[in-house]
Amino acid sequence: MLQLVIGNKAYSSWSLRPWILLKQFGIAFEEIVIPLYEAGTAEKIGRYTPTGKVPCLIDGPITVWESIAICEYLAEEYPQHKMWPEDRARRAEARALAAEMHAGFSALRTHHPMNVRKIKPAKPRQPEVERDLARFIAIVEGLRTRFADQGPFLMGEFSILDAMYAPVATRCRTYSFPLPAHTQAWVDHILSQPAVRDWYATAEAEPWVLAATEHAGE
Repeated sequence: MLQLVIGNKAYSSWSLRPWILLKQFGIAFEEIVIPLYEAGTAEKIGRYTPTGKVPCLIDGPITVWESIAICEYLAEEYPQHKMWPEDRARRAEARALAAEMHAGFSALRTHHPMNVRKIKPAKPRQPEVERDLARFIAIVEGLRTRFADQGPFLMGEFSILDAMYAPVATRCRTYSFPLPAHTQAWVDHILSQPAVRDWYATAEAEPWVLAATEHAGE
């Protein structure tokens, strides 16, 4: 059986991406949770991946790290699930947007870390965060306008693209970001998925608390 090594569900946005992908497509896996930023955390994660970071997927003798690489691996291993859009042009765009999310949006991540246990009042945001948020909104508004008649996810049907952007949806909720209609509808829809609700419920029950993250954005 596949094994997925992840961090705390309350805080680990990178872990959510392959986790929700596996859950949405009903692929069985064993979950290994390693609490972040504790004594011995790096050593524990280092048993599974050379980077010392989560997530990490283990498939027998094969080890894959980095969220986007894990998602690509799963798409190859389970082609029946069509994790990328079937249309070639649409698939190319989805891959580019997924890579953009993986490599960018650093200000949003830095100033508004994921914390699914909190809902905070809206506050003024740094200019660099505004730029990241504006880009996120432009992407979602554009996709939902174009593909609204094909389903409720970013390109109609659920795909790796939705998994890659899901952690931003949690931030929109946590930090009460004001969003236009199409973006808010997608955020509400992705957060309503049974897999995401399961993630939130487990996060609520976790005993670990990262003080710096708890007070971010205040």
